[in-house]
Amino acid sequence: MKKLVLLFSFLTAFFPVYSQKIVHPPQAYGPLPSEKQMKWHEMESYAFIHFSLNTFTNKEWGYGNESPQLFNPTALDARQWARIAKEAGMKGIILVAKHHDGFCLWPSVYTERSVKNSPWKNGKGDVVKELAEACKEYNLKLGLYLSPWDRNHPQYGKPEYITYFRNQLKELLTNYGDVFEMWFDGANGGDGYYGGANETRKINTLEYYNWDETYKLIYSLAPNTLVWGIGPSEARWIGNEEGYANTTNWSLLRQKDDLAGKVHYTEYMSGHEDGEKWVPGEADVSIRPGWFYHTSEDDKVHTLDEMVDFYYKSVGRNATFLLNIPPDRRGLIHENDIQRLKEYSVVIKADFKTEVLSNAKVTADNFRANNNSYAPKNTIDGNKESYWATDDNITKASVLFTFRKPTAFNRILLQEYIRLGQRVKAFTVEAKVDGKWQTIANETTIGYKRILRIPRVTATALRVNITDSKASIMISNIQAFNAPTFVRMPMVKRDKLGMITMEAETGNHIYYTLDGSKPTLSSTKYTVPFKYDKAVEINAVSINEEGISSAVRIAKYGVSKENWKIVSVSSGDINTANRIIDGNPDSSWSFGADLSQHPQEVVIDLGNLISIKGFTYTPNQAVENPGLISNYELYSSTDGVNWTKQSEGEFSNIKNNPIEQVKVFNSLKTKYLRFVAKSVVADFKIITIGEISIVE
Repeated sequence: MKKLVLLFSFLTAFFPVYSQKIVHPPQAYGPLPSEKQMKWHEMESYAFIHFSLNTFTNKEWGYGNESPQLFNPTALDARQWARIAKEAGMKGIILVAKHHDGFCLWPSVYTERSVKNSPWKNGKGDVVKELAEACKEYNLKLGLYLSPWDRNHPQYGKPEYITYFRNQLKELLTNYGDVFEMWFDGANGGDGYYGGANETRKINTLEYYNWDETYKLIYSLAPNTLVWGIGPSEARWIGNEEGYANTTNWSLLRQKDDLAGKVHYTEYMSGHEDGEKWVPGEADVSIRPGWFYHTSEDDKVHTLDEMVDFYYKSVGRNATFLLNIPPDRRGLIHENDIQRLKEYSVVIKADFKTEVLSNAKVTADNFRANNNSYAPKNTIDGNKESYWATDDNITKASVLFTFRKPTAFNRILLQEYIRLGQRVKAFTVEAKVDGKWQTIANETTIGYKRILRIPRVTATALRVNITDSKASIMISNIQAFNAPTFVRMPMVKRDKLGMITMEAETGNHIYYTLDGSKPTLSSTKYTVPFKYDKAVEINAVSINEEGISSAVRIAKYGVSKENWKIVSVSSGDINTANRIIDGNPDSSWSFGADLSQHPQEVVIDLGNLISIKGFTYTPNQAVENPGLISNYELYSSTDGVNWTKQSEGEFSNIKNNPIEQVKVFNSLKTKYLRFVAKSVVADFKIITIGEISIVE
């Protein structure tokens, strides 16, 4: 008998096929990613480079009449761009090869409007080539942005332009090596130079370009290139330019409806559970308020808190993260941007340094036919091609991780095996603390990757419960991390009267300085609001009970608006127009007339004759898509009678990026400002203003 037992043990150990039932692998469910989409998902984070004539004209959107002679970076170094992206953990770079003004960063044979007619390198330079070589050196993938809209080209809007557009695509996709992503902007049609016509040209975006044929061209030249943007794309805009996806985020899209104009762009933030095509989301945001470099934004680089949030709300919500880092007029990434990227990189690397599930005991209440090929241990084996799978009819199941000793963690990472479809609709996470189960997360989708930030818990076990799934459950990876404590910066606000208030997370204390120096525990401790109506730079930090400090919050203010007043408005209630200058961009005021009565204007008395070098217009920040001003004029006066125009133009891209708009000009002294709203985005019937301020 003993010999038979030993023989059976031998056979099951060396010939497991005889001891386990043969189990067929799970079937795919719903739309599936292609191989190039899988590689795209795995990149997770990559850089955007906006650099062109706009960098030298201080614009966001060029009109199309700017001279190529303006393009003359003094120290352009694509290797610096690549090195910085690599050090920040990015896997590629997408270069804006041509923006809406039509200027090309490569010596295109199809136009004179390119680097070949600029002073840079005596017209012998090629930015695309230099970046392609730098990406290869730093093992980064190269992506390219080619604006379908061209505000310079005389044939834009006519069939001849499509030939031009496709010829440029051929140049980009055949002369610079592999391109991982081809990026097409959604801004198409409008006013422009158009070879001197100076007119507005409207097109049907989905029909004019004949995207089906354009895509066929791309795939014939570069079959491994993923196409983003307009038409039957393989990845989608996330629906905002603020770097986040919704907490529910499907990699699916009802693309047929989208191509028929039946899908509102806000739906891109979540995708569609019933989408018929795999079209995952890409979350884009600039490290600065604008997409191109502007000197006035050197002190407006996104804070460390915001940068970390971008990561967790993009990569951590089943999207990729596209971060714009615009070179300055030297052709270099600015020092402030570099410093912030270094700080960001340190935090993200530290957050995922200490993993705690790899040595835990793993069990599940169901796995496919009890076959080890689909066992729950596959969630911690580090193999992206293995996964825990349930039986076909099981759409609710739990996987349990038991620790050898109480273990602390505050991050949870989950990944589905999306090669066979995105399935999970809802899940919860529980931690066993002091012998009792506590629910620490209640979420919806997972997809390629989902990362949860939770308060730190010390537990003897962790349980993930899939509570709803479209089909059998397939999870390839579950990890938990004990990330360092991250203390958020305090909020700092100043109202019209110069009253300063600060706020920190519960239990944290705020320390600040008013002289621009870095605050410490020996600096002034904030207790109650205080008045400071002079120009000031406030530096403030939050410090928790463990003595861990936040990054420094820097808030700069000019002289307070206490003496400002509204002199007149062209329409609307003047009695409430002070909301324009109350220091609160969440409060707004509207002109009373519709667009047929444009232009509308407001006159502001600054109280005293003061020096200014620009102004800012902030749309209402409390509502979505208010009546955004697209074109403006600004006049100054010392007496309120005689006026001089100081600035005019457009607030480019304000529809997709409705943030504070900064316009600078030569310094001057004035007592009055007249702000004129000439046109509004998307034919809204009202015009709203959140705040108007000055640049001192």
